[in-house]
Amino acid sequence: MIVSVEEQFRIIMKGVEQVVSEETLKQKLSDAQKAGRPLRIKLGLDPSAPDIHLGHAVVLRKIRQMQDLGHRAVIIIGDFTGQIGDPSGKSKGRNALSKEQVQENALTYQTQIFKVLDRDKTEVLFNSEWLGKMNFEEVIRLAATTTVARILERDDFQNRYKNEVPIGLHEFFYPLMQAYDSVVIDADMELGGTDQTFNILMGRTLQKTLGKEPQAALFMPILEGLDGVEKMSKSLGNYIGVDEEAPSMFKKVMEVPDHLILKYFELATDVHPDQVEEIRRDLEQGKNPRDVKMELARIITSLYHTAEETRKAEDYYAAAFQEKGIPQEIPELIIEEEKDRLADIIPLLTKAKYTASNSEFRRLAAQGGVQLNGEKIADFDYVLVNGDVLKIGKKKFVRIVK
Repeated sequence: MIVSVEEQFRIIMKGVEQVVSEETLKQKLSDAQKAGRPLRIKLGLDPSAPDIHLGHAVVLRKIRQMQDLGHRAVIIIGDFTGQIGDPSGKSKGRNALSKEQVQENALTYQTQIFKVLDRDKTEVLFNSEWLGKMNFEEVIRLAATTTVARILERDDFQNRYKNEVPIGLHEFFYPLMQAYDSVVIDADMELGGTDQTFNILMGRTLQKTLGKEPQAALFMPILEGLDGVEKMSKSLGNYIGVDEEAPSMFKKVMEVPDHLILKYFELATDVHPDQVEEIRRDLEQGKNPRDVKMELARIITSLYHTAEETRKAEDYYAAAFQEKGIPQEIPELIIEEEKDRLADIIPLLTKAKYTASNSEFRRLAAQGGVQLNGEKIADFDYVLVNGDVLKIGKKKFVRIVK
């Protein structure tokens, strides 16, 4: 089925922070449709941090939507640029990764990106294939396409220069090399976060300088994490990982602050813009945000898990956090026969991360925060039997297996 240029444009623009430019994008969509060819959509990945969460996946989801419209993704693994390290947003230069580290991270990335992207509509390339083969004359010619003043327009370089923080000459080459990637692969469009604006626009400039049609540039906003304030980050603990088990993913989506519900629908799902507007109207007319989040949790969980896994995750959440009951499928803790008192297994619970420390568990139990088979318990001499279920705090369950 052929999707009109207007409809493609609406779908592509859902949740977008900025496009350079709308006219360029519409013209490229029109030209591609007339020629019967897909657009080549570039995404550069820095292989220094291979663990992907929903914040990272915002750009990947947008590319997947374009793949579903018939276009083709070209993923550039920056194995060569990764050995320099992108200084974007940094107050000092990054330590360069070793070739072995870059290759190991790149393999991890490839495994994770195909949780989102259509493998059959994706090319994966390594920029060492062309950058690693350039001779010094070619490097000088590339450097001659821009000026020091242009490179210093980047905020991070400006700040470091003003504050007399050293800038390595090699760092100036990072945006140029990333821009050259667009030239080599004939990119029609490049996507990235708003923190990549300078690098991506440099690609447009270099393409034009070298006599090629400049790419359209699409910038996606930053997705806040579960705290509702800070950028989603593993270091802050406010993230939802794409590799998380379905029950954990479902539960975390239910923890998304109400004011971010629409943003998560826009950036973390593939729902049509019309459906997002319908959800917006429902919320404005007083629909319970919790009911809307249940749908959000189903949609996001189903993007990364099977329908059966998603159903079980919803059942688990309902039993554990809505009905206050004991879910059927919970993790198990295997204990030895001689360690059958509650006091005996506290260290095992701590080791398995069900509680922060032995003393924390005892404190929680004394305050009524530990349940055994649905009843509060603070008797540490209680003898556990096979199948007993402990509920620790509000959210953690574990079944005793002997």
